[in-house]
Amino acid sequence: MCGIAGVLGGEITPQIILRMTKAVAHRGPDDEGVWLDTEAGIGLGHRRLAIIDVSAAGHQPMQSVSGRFVITFNGEIYNYPDLRADLEAQGHRVDWRGHSDTEILLAGFDLWGVKATLERAMGMFALALWDKQDRTLILARDRLGEKPLYYGRQGGLSSPFLFGSELKALAQHPDFNPEIDREALDLYVRYLAVPAPLSIYRGISKLLPGTMLRVSAGSEPRIEAYWSGADVARAGVADPLSLSPEAATDELEALLEHVVGRQMVSDVPLGAFLSGGIDSSTVVAIMQKLSPRPVKTFTVGFHDEAFNEAPHAKAVAHHLGTDHNEFYVSAQQAMDVIPRLPEMYDEPFADSSQIPTHLISALARTQVTVALSGDGGDEIFGGYDRYLFAARLWKKVAAIPAPIRSAAGRLMAGVPQDAWTALGEKGGSLLPDTLRVRRLGEKVRKVAPLLSAPSLDSFYEGVIASWPSDARLIVDRPASSRTLSHDLRGLDDVQRMMARDMLGYLPDDVLAKVDRAAMAVSLETRVPLLDPEVVAFAWRLPLDFKLRGGTSKWILRQVLHRHVPKELIERPKTGFGVPLDDWLRGPLRDWAANLLDPRRLASEGFFNAGSISEAWKGQLKGQANSSKLWTVLMFQSWLDAIRSAPGAGAPRATMPAVSAL
Repeated sequence: MCGIAGVLGGEITPQIILRMTKAVAHRGPDDEGVWLDTEAGIGLGHRRLAIIDVSAAGHQPMQSVSGRFVITFNGEIYNYPDLRADLEAQGHRVDWRGHSDTEILLAGFDLWGVKATLERAMGMFALALWDKQDRTLILARDRLGEKPLYYGRQGGLSSPFLFGSELKALAQHPDFNPEIDREALDLYVRYLAVPAPLSIYRGISKLLPGTMLRVSAGSEPRIEAYWSGADVARAGVADPLSLSPEAATDELEALLEHVVGRQMVSDVPLGAFLSGGIDSSTVVAIMQKLSPRPVKTFTVGFHDEAFNEAPHAKAVAHHLGTDHNEFYVSAQQAMDVIPRLPEMYDEPFADSSQIPTHLISALARTQVTVALSGDGGDEIFGGYDRYLFAARLWKKVAAIPAPIRSAAGRLMAGVPQDAWTALGEKGGSLLPDTLRVRRLGEKVRKVAPLLSAPSLDSFYEGVIASWPSDARLIVDRPASSRTLSHDLRGLDDVQRMMARDMLGYLPDDVLAKVDRAAMAVSLETRVPLLDPEVVAFAWRLPLDFKLRGGTSKWILRQVLHRHVPKELIERPKTGFGVPLDDWLRGPLRDWAANLLDPRRLASEGFFNAGSISEAWKGQLKGQANSSKLWTVLMFQSWLDAIRSAPGAGAPRATMPAVSAL
């Protein structure tokens, strides 16, 4: 795993490139390199975390044998031995300098071309490739978006084209302009992260997963897809597997053994995250089956039982016989991560599971350099309860004429939230115990505006949004709004929600969270459940093999049951979170109150303070508004960080000391 950066056009000096790569040194502490062609106006930089071929033969930027291509590459190509065998079988004889996957990629570019090689390569990556012959810069990102890549010009065609693994690298260039994009900010507060292709800064974009970009000096970039998740989903649904449940389980287990096995290849110590849930337990079970020695597994525990999965993970680890490591953190230790979040994430990011994700990454890094995780299982195998909830609710809502449901939504929203909550939790003689609902007011407040949704897609957008689209939270918010841009025709309601999450929520939130939290401590993470072969197989499975009788990820559970007793893993799904609601009413209250002060918000000019103040008052009265408020707090904390940073460099954050719960 590595950090990359570079510039096409404008002033090119070794000092500029080194400043850019130094900003992402945490992504690659083992080596650094710079390659320049000042006459062509191109500079490439690299920071290396040595995983495969730790010798000097893996140094980057690296030139191809033909001399045509120069690459700076971040990631791992898991099938690189197969690619090498194919190259040699086709008569492409190379005096290999080492055994790095980077060298294999370059040979593929020489023989097959760039797009054809990317279509063959199975892995996670972000790369920049200079084509000397065509004088063209090529950027590419892996299929599901495991590795990040930012790029852009912030002026006319004569301005420099910047790119890098993280925004902090681009911010080191003297021409970088940190102007906040209010459309990106509006989408951020709704979805907890800035969705691609936007970034928080105007003129800077994220390269979409599965795409490659070509750009020459003085020209507009051209982007094309070499892989499409939407195409894979539609093709899979159109051509379902005709297998019995038992046969499908056999095939999935064999496939997982194949992909996990090739992701366990490493020249440095390797382990796995283990929460005790379905996804991570399945990955670890397969790893232990393939390993001749106990696999190192890692779990972070919390003293708050509502957020503590450590006992479940320990039981699974004991059964599988792994070398298990757990670390119980105090509330204070968890909250001590908060001041570092702006530096880790570079742009506002408000999925609060970022805190335990960083803690488990730091624990794993004490013993290993690579950790496999179970991320992706929910999106690929149907793990979220909201899929069935939203589909069933929308079916009922859609049957009601639009004017009637819109009026009903307005009436529901007009009743005070506390009144709904009292009805749901207390109810007196009005409701039997079986019909009482905890926090009914929050649920009504969430659903009421959605009753007027014109389609399931817009209804689901509202279900997953933190702040509703009509909250008018952002000052001078652009009129444009985000819509689904993928062709998902042929997919039913549940499949469409799953595809939407795979293409958006997964790369924008889940994978970004893991990448930044782990790379902050120079830990490489690998995600076997997102191997393209697994993704394609999952989309060919009948939906009943994923969601069966109210059971999520049914087929993945069948694989796991072959390795771990049901009683160790069959329990209600819990999130990987922290007690934010309690923290904001307790030890973080003063910190939050300062960041949410209406006078401060007004003076900064980004937020309309009314809705925020209402949510904060409700939070202090016992309402669970932490998800909403965390989006604003993370933006405010990030804003403080970039203002206190020297120039446009890596942010430094400060926060008042907090006491432990």
